[in-house]
Amino acid sequence: MPRRSSGGRSASRAAPRPAPRPAPAPQPVHHAPPPAPVQGGSGGSMLGGIGSTIAQGMAFGTGSAVAHRAVDAVMGPRTIQHETVVSEAAAAPTAAPTASSSGSDACSIHYKAFQDCISNYGNDISKCQFYMDMLTECRKNSGSLTA
Repeated sequence: MPRRSSGGRSASRAAPRPAPRPAPAPQPVHHAPPPAPVQGGSGGSMLGGIGSTIAQGMAFGTGSAVAHRAVDAVMGPRTIQHETVVSEAAAAPTAAPTASSSGSDACSIHYKAFQDCISNYGNDISKCQFYMDMLTECRKNSGSLTA
């Protein structure tokens, strides 16, 4: 048998459920802004591009000079020493030039260097090409002065 409620009490009823809420509307998706338009080479003048390159080069050179000065201030100035090595044969005094050898006297150093190279390397004349070129250039220049 089902139970009945007693006398003047009202039966407790469950509160009615609220209607289900609809799903929230999806938020719009935010995308990154489109990239800025690329400026083509045709946008500027040729002189403007060259001027910009020159200005950039000057700025680089100035920065380099400032950096060199800063390093010199900390480390001290740079010094460059040139050393000359003189062989014993070249240090020995040579015979007095004669009147007939005055034209070749200017090239005697190059001639001697070429002869020393030939005597050192023998048949491999390709290693003495530099000395041969120097002797040829010297003779060409001294011949044009006397002629």
